[in-house]
Amino acid sequence: MPVTFNSVLQIVVFLVIVLLITKPLGLYMTHVFAGERTWFSPVLVPVERVLYKISRVNAEEEHGWLHYTIDMLVFSVVGMLLLYLIERTQQVLPLNPQGFGAVEPGLAFNTASSFTTNTNWQNYAGEQTMSYFTQMVGLAFHNFVSAAVGIALAVAVVRGLTRRSAQHLGNFYVDLTRCILYVLLPISIIGALFYVSQGMVQNFNPYVVIHTLEGHTQIIAQGPFASQEWIKDFGTNGGGPFNANSAHPYENPNALTNLVILVSVFAIPAGLFYLFGKMAGDTRQGWGLWIVSAVLFLVGIAVALPAEQIGNPLFNQYGIDQHPSAIQAGGNMEGKEVRFGITDSVWFDTVSTDTSCGCVNSFVDSYTPIGGLVPLTNIALGELVFGGVGSGLYDLLVFAILAVFIAGLMVGRTPEYLGKKIERKEIMMAALAILILPASILGFSAVAVVIPQGVSSILNTGPHGLSEILYAYTSANGNNGSAFAGLNGNTPFFNWTLGLAFLIGRIMFVIPIMALAGSLVKKRVVPAGLGTFPTTGALWVALLIGVIIIVGALTYFPAYSLGPIVEHLLMLQGKIF
Repeated sequence: MPVTFNSVLQIVVFLVIVLLITKPLGLYMTHVFAGERTWFSPVLVPVERVLYKISRVNAEEEHGWLHYTIDMLVFSVVGMLLLYLIERTQQVLPLNPQGFGAVEPGLAFNTASSFTTNTNWQNYAGEQTMSYFTQMVGLAFHNFVSAAVGIALAVAVVRGLTRRSAQHLGNFYVDLTRCILYVLLPISIIGALFYVSQGMVQNFNPYVVIHTLEGHTQIIAQGPFASQEWIKDFGTNGGGPFNANSAHPYENPNALTNLVILVSVFAIPAGLFYLFGKMAGDTRQGWGLWIVSAVLFLVGIAVALPAEQIGNPLFNQYGIDQHPSAIQAGGNMEGKEVRFGITDSVWFDTVSTDTSCGCVNSFVDSYTPIGGLVPLTNIALGELVFGGVGSGLYDLLVFAILAVFIAGLMVGRTPEYLGKKIERKEIMMAALAILILPASILGFSAVAVVIPQGVSSILNTGPHGLSEILYAYTSANGNNGSAFAGLNGNTPFFNWTLGLAFLIGRIMFVIPIMALAGSLVKKRVVPAGLGTFPTTGALWVALLIGVIIIVGALTYFPAYSLGPIVEHLLMLQGKIF
């Protein structure tokens, strides 16, 4: 196996850093959402009170799951309409030095839906389409609030699991405000200043026109982008101002920023696991979920990294007929950023698809079939391997409830999770949530591969073309936003269908989960008995991983068999697409 010691060392150091920040960040967020005093309280408490007064929010009032969910939906719809309006009128708005015109209606809908749902899929080149005003007031605003919405929903679900015989899950607007004020804004200010120090651009200048030594003209984009980069990563948004995303030197200048981006992407999801354990009164509950995510992360990178470092056997020095197992010299560098190489590219893509970040420093369309299968599978699991901010935690908790239900069936006892009985209603809501994503992904993909509007956008034939479409709708429904980069998504068909998929993946998915939390919050905690399945320890971790793989991954196995798996087998026979 060609995985080097350097590759292993980098990944181990990365996981250790994530481990070290998990507890302090999780503990801090626990204090924030409990309304307790924090480091920033002397400055931010007066600001928080003013915001509640202006918006007429009663910070002492809490709501049930339906009220909480409706507040979230209203807030999201209004924000989406506002972003759509900004895009459609950016030609008359300020801070548009390049004179960009209004965004086309289908693309504007797609982008508004994408950024509202924390997906940040981009069917456009940011530096050629969006004005500074649209980038800042429209897109960066949603980078903050869509991340805060996900975190608020996760905290509400955790309250449903951990509160005893209660009626309410909290106040959406209070959770949203505290998340932005105490968590996202202060850390983003520090992160943005660090990024500026590393060379990320932050100005309001017009684009710079230069003349190359060959006599050609080149335009160098400028803009207020360092401030957007941190929240793009920290909020697991992923949508960058440049078309090349984190492969662009202005978005990712060096190896240090590459590492910081990766750590920041995992930071909040990891911290939320500790928050869950702390609110449950047993931090082992949270650490168990952390270990599950870490194991699945390592499995993914252990499959993808060798595939890319071995490369395509057609390009080995012997030829595929003589030595089918020989290694491609230098590995598969196609689509990789040469500053980072194979290890840091695969590592980056694995992290960004384990979460809902979707930022990339290489392009999956150029990966080997197995290398591309890993990020596709990561998203299809529901992005619960650490996962998106908030969404990773509540998605993993749904699988945890399903796992204890299966364990209960094996021992012939009503299952319990954190001392609460898991009964018919809870299992129905959990099953509904789990089934929504594959139904949407496979449904949209099935339509796209049989109608001209879908297949006309495929740039590669055969199974690779199927993988491009599967990846697009998986990324859309998983609210990831990364793309296979071989599919022309900026067409009316894909703009509208992907835009709908963003909303299904965020809204339709979370409604049954909130109903599940609303049911659980009312239940009494029963004492653990001899038949209670423990939800800590190695056995629990193994069971939960097994359920995730069987229920999550194998749902898509028939589709993947026709896409990346058969493409890999054909590659070994000397055929590429």
